[in-house]
Amino acid sequence: MDPIKPAKVVKDALEKAVEKVADLATPPIPGAPGSAPPPLEEPTGPKPAPPRKADQGSPETRTATGARTGADADVREQQGEYLTTSTGARLHDTDHSLRAGRRGPTLLQDHHLREKITHFDHERIPERVVHARGAGAHGVFVGYGNATNVCKAAFLDEGVTTPVFVRFSTVLGSRGSADTVRDTRGFATKFYTSEGTFDLVGNNIPVFFIQDGIKFPDIIHAAKPHPDREIPQAQSAHDTFWDFVSLHTEATHHVLWNMSDRGIPRSYRMMEGFGVHSFRLVNAEGGTALAKFHWKPKLGVHSLTWEEAQMIGGVDPDFHRRDLYDAIEAGAFPQWELGIQVFPDTPEQTFEGIDLLDSTKIVPEELAPVQPIGVLTLNRNPTNFFAETEQVAFHLGNLVPGIDVTDDPLFQTRLFSYLDTQLSRLGGPNFNQIPINRPHVPVNDMFRDGFHQHAVHRGVAPYKPNTLDGGCPFFAGADTGALVEVPQPVAESVKERRAHVTVDDHFSQARLFYRSMTPVEREHIVRAFTFELGKCYEQAVKERELRVLANVDADLCAKVAQGLGLPAPEPTEVPADVTPSPALSQLGGEWPADGRMIGIVVDADDPDGLADLHALRQSISAAGMVPLLIAARGGTLADGLVAQRTFLTARSVEFDALLVASAPAPAPDALPQRDAKAGAPSLTVDPRVVLMLQEVYRHAKAVVAWGTGPTALAEAGLVPGEPGVVVTETAAQALEQLQGLLPAHRVWERFPASAV
Repeated sequence: MDPIKPAKVVKDALEKAVEKVADLATPPIPGAPGSAPPPLEEPTGPKPAPPRKADQGSPETRTATGARTGADADVREQQGEYLTTSTGARLHDTDHSLRAGRRGPTLLQDHHLREKITHFDHERIPERVVHARGAGAHGVFVGYGNATNVCKAAFLDEGVTTPVFVRFSTVLGSRGSADTVRDTRGFATKFYTSEGTFDLVGNNIPVFFIQDGIKFPDIIHAAKPHPDREIPQAQSAHDTFWDFVSLHTEATHHVLWNMSDRGIPRSYRMMEGFGVHSFRLVNAEGGTALAKFHWKPKLGVHSLTWEEAQMIGGVDPDFHRRDLYDAIEAGAFPQWELGIQVFPDTPEQTFEGIDLLDSTKIVPEELAPVQPIGVLTLNRNPTNFFAETEQVAFHLGNLVPGIDVTDDPLFQTRLFSYLDTQLSRLGGPNFNQIPINRPHVPVNDMFRDGFHQHAVHRGVAPYKPNTLDGGCPFFAGADTGALVEVPQPVAESVKERRAHVTVDDHFSQARLFYRSMTPVEREHIVRAFTFELGKCYEQAVKERELRVLANVDADLCAKVAQGLGLPAPEPTEVPADVTPSPALSQLGGEWPADGRMIGIVVDADDPDGLADLHALRQSISAAGMVPLLIAARGGTLADGLVAQRTFLTARSVEFDALLVASAPAPAPDALPQRDAKAGAPSLTVDPRVVLMLQEVYRHAKAVVAWGTGPTALAEAGLVPGEPGVVVTETAAQALEQLQGLLPAHRVWERFPASAV
């Protein structure tokens, strides 16, 4: 089979699909709750419902059977200027129930009360068992056209622009959990293609805990909160999880990924995505190949530090959602390239000795390079979270011609499970008629009736064959775009329950992953294992997992055992001889700084520190980043400069870097009884600024100061000249220095890895 030829990015198609923020003279700060600033007093006169915000979109207006209506998206939004019942009767009051006299009982006659309360009682649907907490956005995918020799799917053709909806999520927690917990993340993409809907439902980790889908309830039950107390929420640092994975050692590879920095991504925008399974691709001539899908973020793959993740969980549990929505609103549209690893479709379905049907294994990119085949851009936020993000329904069986499944037993079970889940979660079989799920092609499925049926079907013969409806609908052939399964031989064998994998190897790829990390990343893995196992109650669980780690890597096991105060056991298997894969490390490259949050510490009483801030903020915005002024108080500081954060409301974890224009003296509210962050009193610099600088330093972020700012650095114990701690003469020089530091994301050389 010919190799995929490189192709240029289809710039014209992408530029048409992406709106750029043009006005940088007064850069907007994302996060405004409404489409217009509210008045001080409550409005009394009737007015139309406010429009959507400029960054928001909605599902296309399609009928339940996929036809384009031509109507604007606002036809689904609230209509009219007056409050009404659900049937349109105008209401004069919704604050008081209908009662028998002023102090009498409420009347059963109050139909508005009953309607209002009944709807409220039922406005929640069952949340997803996994991936309950999510965030979504609309966008477009543009094909490069260089995949046609292996896949005939039309949306991959050169310049084809396909609408998409993407949902990111955590796996373990409920909808009320925090974004920054250590967990696997979902990365699910719904392509509204010209040949039907294609769902690529993957994760930010390329392997899974299990090889066979029959074990899925077990791993989820083990990882979820303990059933007696329903705690801990959204965490794996507890006994049932480690009890399971220490016994079920095929989970070891995924556990290593989860304990690495991949388990706490910096944002969804800086998160890699994987299809996990091997898919079978088909080209126009009927030739087949096996492939794995990869999403490569244009901003690089970056993570939080563990302390940051813990702090953010309390300070801003919606951190990842807010980051995604604010970036899109600010015009810093997140982008990923879709790539594929391609393998020959051999009867063994292996590559370089790696079983391609084993979802606990990867193929290192050094053996099979990831070849980019298109680019995804997210450019619209949802208009309504429930209607879109919460009701979107993904299914691995949503395929298009050119993409087929394989016999991976985890894949096979997911083909059943996702469809079955929607039936209970979305109330019946018609969930694909919900606007966010509607395909963008004609639908004639012969399905009838059921809960929430929106289509009004005509005809009398929803069956095949028929003559009463003229034989309609008719079958399509492969030459008319039919989705035809690839005929594959099935090995002659007996029905039995046994592992499908060719080699019972649970440790070599976990060792490969650990050995591929830089020393800094290995330190983080050691810390994660030590923390998680240290939270377990049962000593036997800790000791058993140490035996697993001994078979992965002696250095890893020894360091974790030291932290737990336990002896390091000897391995029971000879450690595999592995060749590290540099592609698995997040560090060592440089990436764009688009959408980074830059905090600027200022002092309203320091005119020199405020002098160049207009130009500085404009330059930061022009570079695709978001500047946020931090001062002792909110509101206008001077000359139209507005503080977006105060020392009371700001916390270091919100920012990717700090610029320090001044050394503000302690503000009147710098009192421990008013703000615990004030801590010990300081005679020269507000203690909350000192704390912020110390946290930023601990988290390996860049700090640049000028003017009186170096005084604040000194108060915090930061020494200019240390990695990532810079002092300049002017604000312009400060930004120049910062732009030189940000591409590496963090200043890890500030903290050399331990030798012990």
